[in-house]
Amino acid sequence: MHTLKPQVYILLFLILQSCKEAPKLENKPTKNSEKTEIPENIENIVPDTISKHTLTDIPEPTKSLPAKPAKANSKSWSELTSNEGFILDLKYASTDNFTKKQIYDCARCYMRPEAAEQLRLIRDELKEKYGYGIRIFDCYRPGPYQQRLWDIVPDPNYVTPPNKGSMHSRGLAIDLTLTDKSGRDLDMGTPFDFFGKEAHHGYAAHTDTVKRHRWILRSTMEKYGFGSIRTEWWHYSFKNKSYALDQWVWPCE
Repeated sequence: MHTLKPQVYILLFLILQSCKEAPKLENKPTKNSEKTEIPENIENIVPDTISKHTLTDIPEPTKSLPAKPAKANSKSWSELTSNEGFILDLKYASTDNFTKKQIYDCARCYMRPEAAEQLRLIRDELKEKYGYGIRIFDCYRPGPYQQRLWDIVPDPNYVTPPNKGSMHSRGLAIDLTLTDKSGRDLDMGTPFDFFGKEAHHGYAAHTDTVKRHRWILRSTMEKYGFGSIRTEWWHYSFKNKSYALDQWVWPCE
C-alpha cells in the first residue's frame, strides 16, 4: 500500500476550497445612484400651448417699477375705456394668461393718440356694419412690464427681449377679438395667446365661420392703418406712425 505524499494532500485541500460557492456581494446603491422621483404633476408646470421643454420653472414677477408713476400726457397717450364701448379684458393684469402670473399691477389700456383715434373708428364701423363689438386683451405695455414678462419667460420665441421691445412697448400694438351684441366672443378658431399653427392667419382647416370672423377683423383693421403678423390672428400694429420704446407706467387709481 502506497502512502500519499504531503504535497498531494495540500493540492487536494486547495482544490476543495476553490469549489466552494463564493459569498454573494450586496449591490447597495450609492447616494448618487438613487432614483430621482419625477413629480406626477410635471405636465402642469407650464401652459399646454408652450413646449414643456422650453419652460421648466416660472418665477414670480419682479417689482421694479417707479414708486410714483407720472400722470399720462394727453398729447402722448390716449386711454381706451369701457365707457367708450370697448370690453377691457387685459389678460396680463390678471393670472389668466400663458404665464399664469400677474404682470400688470392694474388694468388700463393706453395707446398712442393716432392709433387710439383709428381704433375708435374701427369700433364704430364694426358696430354699424356687422353689429360686432371689440374685446381688448392687451394694449401699451410699459418697458418695466416687458422686463417682468421677460424675467418669467426669457425665450424670444414667445416674448420680445426688453432691449429690442415690441410694438406693444411703443404704444402702437393691440391684441383684440370680436364680440356679438351680447358681448360674447365670436369663434376665432383658437383662444388668445395660443402658440400653435391654428392661430396663424394662413391656417386653412378652420370652418367658414371662423374664416369669415377673422377676415372681418383683419380687413377692418387694415383699412384703418393696422397691420397683422402671420402667427397671431389677434395682434395688430399701427403702421402710420413710429415711436421709440417707452418706460412710462400708468398709475393705478
